[in-house]
Amino acid sequence: MSTTQDVYSAPVIIRSLIAGGVSGMCAKSTVAPLDRIKILLQAHNKTYKHNGVFSGLRNIVHKEGFVALYKGNGAQMVRIFPYASTQFTSFEIYKKALNNFWGHNKYLSKTTSLVAGSAAGVTAVFLTYPLDTLRARLAFQVTGEHLYNGMIDAAKTIVRTEGGARALYRGFTATVCGMIPYAGLSFYIFEQMKMLCMTYLSDYTCNKCKKNTGGLVLIVPAKLICGGLAGAVAQTFSYPFDVTRRRMQLAYMTSETRKFGMGMAATLRIIYQENGISKGLYRGMSINYMRAIPMVAVSFSTYELTKQILGLDTGIKMKTG
Repeated sequence: MSTTQDVYSAPVIIRSLIAGGVSGMCAKSTVAPLDRIKILLQAHNKTYKHNGVFSGLRNIVHKEGFVALYKGNGAQMVRIFPYASTQFTSFEIYKKALNNFWGHNKYLSKTTSLVAGSAAGVTAVFLTYPLDTLRARLAFQVTGEHLYNGMIDAAKTIVRTEGGARALYRGFTATVCGMIPYAGLSFYIFEQMKMLCMTYLSDYTCNKCKKNTGGLVLIVPAKLICGGLAGAVAQTFSYPFDVTRRRMQLAYMTSETRKFGMGMAATLRIIYQENGISKGLYRGMSINYMRAIPMVAVSFSTYELTKQILGLDTGIKMKTG
């Protein structure tokens, strides 16, 4: 991948931040109900722990009302705009820096998207992790059993009762361990699929666009397919760390779950010992495919479309001769 635009320039960075933020908000809003039921199932919420995906969604509407499907989504939007903005923009910057660093090395250049994606994911997580903790706490609450009255109250309570500001970063190590393969594979697979489509299937998957170095852009269905495949593969590798992160973030919600606040290794061990692999480390995996595939598909597609609207390059510079 190559671009004629300077990714280090302020106008390009600002437009990239906007494109990333918009894509994240669209993607997360699309799957917000599935996000909430995933959190409830992952952490074995006592009200919904015996439900499946669809029965759980029905019961949320029955017990708490339709709007409850989006509980925690306000906090999610506050978090996701800076998160997605940082992730996509830093990916472009890291990718350009890595290409400059190792030049035309045919082996290292193949890993550029993988390494840049992992680094971008870790950067975004570090900057926005406390907001993710707050969103998870709010989404885990059931109507009539509230511990917190909004994001600010949740933040104050957690800091005051759970050991200070570092409590907002509980589960961070597990998140980073999961984010490295998740973000790396997401960007790598999407970029590779995009390149294959533009190189070998351009008649079926692309439209012409003079703004791009390659003169082509993927059509929306192709973007969705490439993004969906990237999300499915990435989630498969990183999911156990996602379960561990949620258990640690929600550990101090009840006295029964405080054992999950003792560190990543201890939490992984307890989850495995108590529930095994399929019902423990991969609990809720089916719903995660249902949410991750469309979420990543919408995220990448919206990012590319917004970049195109804002005049940022989204093409591939084809080799000639």
